Amino acid sequence: MASTLTETAPPPVRPAAAPPRRTRVLALPEARWALAALALFLVALPADLLGAPAWAWGPLYAATYVTGGWEPGWAGLKALKDRTLDVDLLMVVAALGAAAIGQVLDGALLIVIFATSGALEALATARTADSVRGLLDLAPATATRLTAGGGEETVPADALAVGEVILVRPGDRIGADGRVLDGESDVDQATITGEPLPVAKRAGDEVFAGTVNGTGALRVRVERDPADSVIARIVKLVEEAAETKAPTQLFIEKVEQRYSIAMVAATLALFAIPLALGEELRATLLRAMTFMIVASPCAVVLATMPPLLSAMANAGRHGVLVKSAVVMERLGQVDAVALDKTGTLTEGTPRLTELRPLSGPGLPGLSERELLTLAAAAEHPSEHPLARAIVAAARARSLPLPDAEDFASAPGLGVTATVGGRVVRVGAPARLLDGPAAPADATRRDAARDAVAELEGAGRTAVVVLADGVPVGVLGVADRLRPDAAGTVAALTALTDAAPVLVTGDNEPAARRLAADTGITDVRAGLLPQDKVTAVRELQAAGHHVLVVGDGVNDAPALAAADTGVAMGRAGSDLALETADAVVVRDELAAVPTVVGLSRAARRLVAQNLVIAGAFIAVLVAWDLLGTLPLPLGVAGHEGSTVIVGLNGLRLLAETAWRRARPADAP
Repeated sequence: MASTLTETAPPPVRPAAAPPRRTRVLALPEARWALAALALFLVALPADLLGAPAWAWGPLYAATYVTGGWEPGWAGLKALKDRTLDVDLLMVVAALGAAAIGQVLDGALLIVIFATSGALEALATARTADSVRGLLDLAPATATRLTAGGGEETVPADALAVGEVILVRPGDRIGADGRVLDGESDVDQATITGEPLPVAKRAGDEVFAGTVNGTGALRVRVERDPADSVIARIVKLVEEAAETKAPTQLFIEKVEQRYSIAMVAATLALFAIPLALGEELRATLLRAMTFMIVASPCAVVLATMPPLLSAMANAGRHGVLVKSAVVMERLGQVDAVALDKTGTLTEGTPRLTELRPLSGPGLPGLSERELLTLAAAAEHPSEHPLARAIVAAARARSLPLPDAEDFASAPGLGVTATVGGRVVRVGAPARLLDGPAAPADATRRDAARDAVAELEGAGRTAVVVLADGVPVGVLGVADRLRPDAAGTVAALTALTDAAPVLVTGDNEPAARRLAADTGITDVRAGLLPQDKVTAVRELQAAGHHVLVVGDGVNDAPALAAADTGVAMGRAGSDLALETADAVVVRDELAAVPTVVGLSRAARRLVAQNLVIAGAFIAVLVAWDLLGTLPLPLGVAGHEGSTVIVGLNGLRLLAETAWRRARPADAP
């Protein structure tokens, strides 16, 4: 008889990598200038609005223009050498033009907005670089190299050469990619493959630099140069993906160059031509400046930003940190999704899910409670994640655990202990059922093998329990599926008209079982980080805008290579969190399709606002060109359009906007 358990287990305790070095905000010149501009503006604003004399607020506004505008202005002037009209330069010119006709406040506000935006972009870039450098801390700085005479010496890990042999003691990080020559141990290689459980390693097995050795000692022959290790290649993949990723812009920025050039040319023509025909200087200048104000892209830019910023704020309230307006816009373009398994679709912690006492005709055996009590008592002193899952399940059932005596743990094999006068062994089926000390009872051994095959075929990790050398039961351990995983997959399928792709470093049976439970049909298992990048590139080559959702170091290259990357926040590595474009802070997978839906709503509002802003600009420009548009009326129309599109965009701040964005199939 078998049973299925739903008890929870504590998360496995893994050695933590050193946190990445973080760039301080004020260490960036862009941030310092933006902060200075904002402070000056906030001091000048109340004095201006309260009617103080111009000498009290005018110099402060002037300082705002200088501190916030000199860097983008200078960069824009340098861009002109390459015959490129930078939008930042245009904004500085528009701000100066506004000041020239008395709209000092509007110009200063424009300067502050653009300076702050540039500072945030610089900070995001610096933080990503910090996290990439921090990844190198996963690999140890030194390794223990064995000498020809049988001695040991501590050497820098990057000085190891192919063919040399290193000693990896219990608890150490492995210093190089290589192959085990001697010894047995369990190695936690989640940083590389994403597997939720440590993997048993013995002679002939491959190991990776930066992974964590368990309780056994290993002798490893180096097979790759440290500069070419898997962990070093992850760093290269992230950096290359960041450098080669296609430049992305807000929708309005895709036409900004042509519009900006046309507007500047029209302004100059409107000033120069009438002046050449004998018109009065002051009237000509006033018409040209009025034209520049009403035709300036300020309203169009604001037509784009409020919906996106409102959507970002709404998503943030619901636990999704979207790092920029560009990302929020790009989320709505997604039409293909690749999902990681461990820590993304699953909770990332092993749990005891099934009990299989070996009983039946001619096989009197233990009850489920007795089997679990025996296994948990033997495993209680162990720190292995599987042991913690078994003990947690026993505690959840309030089972009393007798004391274990003569406890011993063998890496890759399991534990042995005396419980209630019986010698109990708990461990891997391959070692306990087929090893040198395999049980003599063929009937029970075959029954245990059948149970193991059934559990492993269902994607479980099987654990065999022996009492006095006789198999008495098999336990099934698995990484439990998130409650909202199937609903999230269905919602993403409805949004993109295609089921997500599962990309995982875990084994094929476990991946297939999870895919069947969630409705995924395209399964790619046993992938290393570079293989995940290849899968993303294949989808992009087919013309898709790809969203990748992951959580670990091994997902970081794919997150960087994707059009949009989303990291799960609770279990996410520092590198994944910094590389991703958005982070699900509350670890709710169902928020992913909702934020995609919210992005699409924002894009629709952007289109509406562009129509409104375009209509205002067209009417005001026509009035100025065909008639005489009073400057105050032109400014009022320009500012009025800004207010209208701004208020329209703020609709996405409402709680109802998040609920409406949730797809019908979302959990």
